[in-house]
Amino acid sequence: MKKFLLPLLFLFLFLLESLFVQYIPPEVFGHNYILAPHFLFAGILFLTIYTSRKYGIIYAAIFGLLFDIVWIEIIGIYLFLFPFIAYLISKIMHVLQTNIIVAFLVSLVGIALLELGVYEMDFLIHITTLEFMSFIEMRFYPSLILNAVFLLIAAYPFKRHFESFAESLRDE
Repeated sequence: MKKFLLPLLFLFLFLLESLFVQYIPPEVFGHNYILAPHFLFAGILFLTIYTSRKYGIIYAAIFGLLFDIVWIEIIGIYLFLFPFIAYLISKIMHVLQTNIIVAFLVSLVGIALLELGVYEMDFLIHITTLEFMSFIEMRFYPSLILNAVFLLIAAYPFKRHFESFAESLRDE
């Protein structure tokens, strides 16, 4: 039963991102910030941290492809970046202690890498003309703050759910 909850959780996070983007006003707090929620990716990173690298990379590849198919004109940006960053995070977590504060900070680093990677790819293939400093001020910082607030709310439930999932995998 728990194996079916995991894909449903990630599907819910995928839909939550799109609902958040659809219903948040474009001018937040009087400024024209671009808020990019990465709730799904935060969940994938917590899965990678608290279960195993294998599950994290598999779910990252599946949902990276789904993200590319549904939202992006070019197949491959998220399909490559989701698993690659999940792999990097798993390597980083071999050095660090696995507690909720470290998982929170490492997940924010992963989200920051994702934002920078997507911007650089978009800039290289001329999808965006936004200069780097404008990107940092308009999208990078506001998106990190938004995702940090989400992680403050969701980190403990993610940790509990993924530890329980890892325990059920060991029992089999």
